Amino acid sequence: MASSSASSEATHDPNVLRFDPTQKRFGTKDRGPGSPGGGSDAHEELHNCDRMEDSFTYISHTQVFRWMQRQRWYVADNGVYSKLISVMGKKGQTRMAMLLFSEMHNSGCGPDTSVYNALISAHLNSKDEAKALDKALGYFNKMKGMELCQPSIVTYNILLRAFVQSRNVGKVNALFKDLDESVASPDIYTYNGVIDAYGKNGNIREMESVLSRMKSNQCKSDIITLNLLIDSYGKKQEFDKMEQVFKCLLRSKEKPTLPTFNSMIINYGKARLKEKAEHVLQKMTDMKYTPSFITYESLVMMYGFCDCVSKAREVFDRLAESGRELKFSTLNAMLDVYCMNGLPMEADKLFASANSIGVRPNASTYKLLYKAYTKGLQEKLLKSMENDGIAPNKRFFLEVLGAFFSSPGSPGSVSATTGLSRPQDGEKT
Repeated sequence: MASSSASSEATHDPNVLRFDPTQKRFGTKDRGPGSPGGGSDAHEELHNCDRMEDSFTYISHTQVFRWMQRQRWYVADNGVYSKLISVMGKKGQTRMAMLLFSEMHNSGCGPDTSVYNALISAHLNSKDEAKALDKALGYFNKMKGMELCQPSIVTYNILLRAFVQSRNVGKVNALFKDLDESVASPDIYTYNGVIDAYGKNGNIREMESVLSRMKSNQCKSDIITLNLLIDSYGKKQEFDKMEQVFKCLLRSKEKPTLPTFNSMIINYGKARLKEKAEHVLQKMTDMKYTPSFITYESLVMMYGFCDCVSKAREVFDRLAESGRELKFSTLNAMLDVYCMNGLPMEADKLFASANSIGVRPNASTYKLLYKAYTKGLQEKLLKSMENDGIAPNKRFFLEVLGAFFSSPGSPGSVSATTGLSRPQDGEKT
């Protein structure tokens, strides 16, 4: 009873900051430095926002900030503005990021390097790539002329990756030259970011040039570097180089992670090298790694690429019968296998049984099925979408049309990812 009473008192404490998710606003009395809980740090309040439920939007962050500004303890802080600008950039709200930057100036709070880094990132998240890159370079050059806002290695890392993604090799080389002449020093994040971007673009020669630069600067590669190289070589089907990197990894102090094996399995599969992919799986098993969902999805897709539909279904059924909760991406992988092998009726049967095996399709499921179905099945699918509350809008049909001209592998399926961004997959048992 005592604990229940204490809980009740805490719930009704007027000084406790409470958030009503239904109204997206905070409710509390002002807390001055002299009141219980007063003198709260503004950074801490925004950090608490990040831990709110997934429905916490950029609008909610703005509302929390406006609430903070009304408190007696609030003092304008460029760290808070930097965080907010970063949030707005990630949500594609470039205009709001610019307004916050102007507001910060007007409040008498001077910008620093982190604020400009956030502003550059915000612009680079906008849809107009050319304009975004010009704006980013403009801020970069402005920073060079400001003593308290000199570009840091984070600034260079942001810009290098952006220009690699835009395939502007000349500007990348110019930035590296500028970096060599600056007080900042490239780090492992610099090289991994550029290697990753070049690898995704398929620019193997440029990727290898960055790797040489990394070695000449005596920066040691880590497991992320090696995984990126393995995946990049695998996607280009340069398997001799991929296998060479894998052997180096086995001889090094680093240990393979699940993304290492997932990448090799899926890329061997795309090249229809089933025996090699199965050998990787055996190696993984021998090393006592436990497959993740992505591993199973990689296997399903691998067998699909190799025309072994029954083997793919065996893997899928084994996972479905394991008692683990199935993910929509796993369902998508198996449906994708049926579709790419010209078996839309089999795909439709599995789709119809999705609820019975405990997995709920999402929009990406419907997209991959719609592009493979005949007219009769498409009409049935649209009816099912309506029942699930998924509206087939203009974007849906544009993405379906785009899929007709893309390589095998659908949104939400394992062909889109091998889990290289999930370091937790590398855990052994």
